[in-house]
Amino acid sequence: MKKYNSIFSYIVAVITALVIIGCVHDDKYDAPNLDNYQCRNADYYTNTNNKFVKWTLHDLKLKTLNEEITENAYVEGYVSSTDESGNIYKTIYIQDAPENPTEGLTVSVDMVSAYTRFPQGSKVYIELKGLSVTAYGNVRQLGQVTPAGTRILEKEVPNHIFRDCNERANIKPKVLTMAQFAANDALIGCLVQLDGVEFDERALCTNFAPNGQTVDKTIGQGWNSSTLKYVSTAIVRNSGYASFANQIVPAGKGRFVGIFSKYNSTYQLYINKLSDLKMDANNPTDVGPAFPRLDGKDKDPCSFSPDGLTAKTVAEVKQLAGSLAPNGLLKITGDYYLKAQIVADDATGNLFKYLYVEDATGGIKVNINRADLYLENRFKLGKDLYIKLKDLHIRNVSGELQLGSNDSSSAVAYRIKDEEIYKYLFDSNSLPRTVVATERTITQLTKADVGRWIKIKDLQFVDGDLGRTYADGTATSNRTLEDCSGNKITLRTSGRAIFGLKTASAIDVAGGKGDIYAVVSIFNDSYQLWIPQLTDIKFTNARCDGTVYTPLPTIYSDEFASGGFTSDWTLVNVLGAQVWTTSNQGNGTNYYAVMNGFVGTSNANEDWLISKAVSLVGKTKAAVTFTTDVRYAGNVLQVYATDNYSGNPSTTTWTQLSPILDTNTGAFGDWVSSGNVDLSAFLGKNVRIAFKYTSTTSASSTWEIDDFKIKAQ
Repeated sequence: MKKYNSIFSYIVAVITALVIIGCVHDDKYDAPNLDNYQCRNADYYTNTNNKFVKWTLHDLKLKTLNEEITENAYVEGYVSSTDESGNIYKTIYIQDAPENPTEGLTVSVDMVSAYTRFPQGSKVYIELKGLSVTAYGNVRQLGQVTPAGTRILEKEVPNHIFRDCNERANIKPKVLTMAQFAANDALIGCLVQLDGVEFDERALCTNFAPNGQTVDKTIGQGWNSSTLKYVSTAIVRNSGYASFANQIVPAGKGRFVGIFSKYNSTYQLYINKLSDLKMDANNPTDVGPAFPRLDGKDKDPCSFSPDGLTAKTVAEVKQLAGSLAPNGLLKITGDYYLKAQIVADDATGNLFKYLYVEDATGGIKVNINRADLYLENRFKLGKDLYIKLKDLHIRNVSGELQLGSNDSSSAVAYRIKDEEIYKYLFDSNSLPRTVVATERTITQLTKADVGRWIKIKDLQFVDGDLGRTYADGTATSNRTLEDCSGNKITLRTSGRAIFGLKTASAIDVAGGKGDIYAVVSIFNDSYQLWIPQLTDIKFTNARCDGTVYTPLPTIYSDEFASGGFTSDWTLVNVLGAQVWTTSNQGNGTNYYAVMNGFVGTSNANEDWLISKAVSLVGKTKAAVTFTTDVRYAGNVLQVYATDNYSGNPSTTTWTQLSPILDTNTGAFGDWVSSGNVDLSAFLGKNVRIAFKYTSTTSASSTWEIDDFKIKAQ
């Protein structure tokens, strides 16, 4: 038995060692195997039989853009970059000397893992015939003009780029200051070193990049004690595919080594590998201590300690506000902190620049002036968040107490400033926990539930919202939910939400009955619900009356996508010089129908936009839907239907319809869905829909129409 225990212990020890080794991320890599990969000796190019002309990197960059090189020329240099960490993508950077270079070059290649063929320090020869000098962001680079783009095709790389069979150098970074960048564009592509630099306050306590996304972080050098700003700054580009993307940026001051680059007028730096940075108190460095920083911080600001602080619950935080009046603002002066779980995030855009946190006593909204918070480690859904409360503010927003700042410049939301997030919000470094909803009914809700993550069972959208999308355009929209007893509550959806955007594929509200998971908000004395994800609505059962709602299929649609009207539309000008037209102003490539009676002054107009006849023969249900946007005061757009258009609006018998129309005359862009406008009176007939615009010499609105659909089954 002892023998088996010994063997078992040995196996466990080996497995444990392997796990530990596998988990270590020390930024060290095995040397690539270069056996059997093409290389050339230097004398190959000096051999007169081969007839190569040597160009300098400077000569090459002066060539005509996008023109194929026909000379039998070559350049040589030393690879300054490595894509082994994944931060550099489909690019090889070279410089003309391993130490004190005078020229660099960006080589665009359609290949990854270039380090396995051309590791950093390799001397390389690039044969130029068939390649071209191209430009990206006004920076000249070497590439190949093909139908697929301007990168050198991977299959062509072995025909153009050759490693020296014998020489591999140690690349010594060129020491620069940021103030010298503007005079050294020739060094773009070289490995450079910046001393005494630090990431700015907005980058503190953030990970280098979210998964799959490239983001910019700012580093500063030199400090102006009068303006309290850096003397110089530069951008560090970080890929979400980098092996170090999920790590926290160093919080100290020190040495930065990376590839020097530029995009248009903005200087940029790329990290080759994380060990090139000496800006952390835990990272041994020969350039002095990481703290104090240039901005005066004398220790790592990202570590939370409750020492000297008093814990508060959410309920106690709200009690600090006392009888705060609506829109009132109260500064928290005590040395308090709150530990609470993130229960609703901004992953879909429905919550924008804020999160909800909750503990056993309740929930509260935290306003933060940064988008896409969910991409940061500390703001992951389900994680506990530490919040230092001193100097934050509590604000009463129409009855809802919220945490934020006194910064009214942040879209009157009083959000915590981007550059001050590190002061107040701290990662608990714990794993996310399951977010558990508190079950309520509509009639059970109280003000203590505001900010909570709740579940309400057996709700449905009211009949009038069926066929409407969750949000109208860019505006925040209300939809009404009801239980089977007729109790109602509002669902709020932002036009920023990916499921609320006004697009051709915008999502209609769910037609069944079921459960909803949401955060409770309040506006004055009316409770409202917000959902972070569309999957938080689970309406898959029959409605309260036992019916099963089936969305009507579209049998005719026109989104005016190409601009202009097709022959499907009849335009009738009864009065005035202005007529219906199409436009894409403010909507990019999305065209819409528009009528405006104002040209220098308001004009009297009567203009009709009449659809083709659409057959409802054999149909048992039918409806028309569209979206509208109005600007400026004037007559309301009128919408009609007919089955006997005479060719003249004045002699046609019309049935006026009652769609939901935009009412916000103060702004463009808040498109409103009409909902399913019933066409039951026209079943078995051919129906036309008409939009009648009128204006006067004293008032002329602009009316826009889009996403026109007739649905039937």
